[in-house]
Amino acid sequence: MDSVAIWDIVNVTQAEYETLADLRYSLRQFLHFSEEAAHRAGVAPQQHQALLAIKGFPAGRRITIGELAERLQIRHHSAVGLVDRLVKKRFIVREHRGADRRQVYLALTELGDQTLEKLSAAHKEQLHRIGPHIESLLKRLRG
Repeated sequence: MDSVAIWDIVNVTQAEYETLADLRYSLRQFLHFSEEAAHRAGVAPQQHQALLAIKGFPAGRRITIGELAERLQIRHHSAVGLVDRLVKKRFIVREHRGADRRQVYLALTELGDQTLEKLSAAHKEQLHRIGPHIESLLKRLRG
């Protein structure tokens, strides 16, 4: 839905406001869970997101710093700093392929892969718990 169409919607019921508020609250609870899980695993939440973006990039393709910046919706120079910190912690490595040494690809190390696997298992478990509630809220909104 584009921004103009959003403003054309004027009839929102009290029940829809309540559902939207509940949905926002549920999503925020999940994000809080995610942030806490990342901290317990020894990574910042944005570092966890970066590890997931690197590992979850479409099969057979390596992700570049520019693509990582896009996936995380951050500026390129911020992605460079994030990558520097992940390399320093030994969670990822930079790789060069082909003749163009300027093209840098990112890959998880074994430590990064193990850390992400533990975090992802915890997130899947949490989503199994809260998923039905979120699904019911979305169904109510589709109404």
